[in-house]
Amino acid sequence: MIPLVYDQINGWGKDDEFFLALLKKTNAKKIADLGCGTGRLTTHFAEAGYHITAIDPNEEAIEYAKSKEYLGEVTWIVGDSTNLPTNSFDAITMTANVAQVFLTEESWRNVISDAYRALKSGGHFIFDTRNPLAKAWEQWEKDVTPDVATNPLNGESLEIWTEYEGFIENVFTFYETVKNARTNEVLIHKKMQLKFRTQEEIHESLQQAGFSQIQAYGDWEFKQATDKTKSFIFHCVKK
Repeated sequence: MIPLVYDQINGWGKDDEFFLALLKKTNAKKIADLGCGTGRLTTHFAEAGYHITAIDPNEEAIEYAKSKEYLGEVTWIVGDSTNLPTNSFDAITMTANVAQVFLTEESWRNVISDAYRALKSGGHFIFDTRNPLAKAWEQWEKDVTPDVATNPLNGESLEIWTEYEGFIENVFTFYETVKNARTNEVLIHKKMQLKFRTQEEIHESLQQAGFSQIQAYGDWEFKQATDKTKSFIFHCVKK
């Protein structure tokens, strides 16, 4: 994630509507938005009336989030899942495929364990992740055109170019470069990495963490995920 351009190249979509609809079904009041980034969706949670703690390790992203105008109150924290207070939340969300940034099995086990610890009994853990069987990276690699945005600091036009390195030891690696469209000056060059886990692997890890009622929806609809699903949306409950 590059905070400077993230909101501009990630517009409101079906996934955002689904998260709001799913949260509404839980009757949660107090939630944590883990890996909130620039607060693109967090602020909508706030406007929907939730009491929110929003956490992200990226200090720049949190600063962008704090600068936004929105209704409701959010507690912004620069940190990670270890900063979640115990037995405190009715629901915890991880949106925008944040689940894929945990590259090792140890880091993944730690974050879901922290989520379990931080939820109240009967609390809900909700997150999305891509189905590796859909091979989304094949479509990404076909797109050789840049995304475009505007530098909010000076109004200059920007181009965001992506280069793909592919899989190294089961981790997908790519690079994003933000350039001034007029001068071609490179402003930001960042390495990104994602881990693709199967539905079965995620289900088993959630069970081992203690979660029950594990449901996997497919492609932003209230239908059971299948092998052909592109995106999984997991919803599980703390016993």
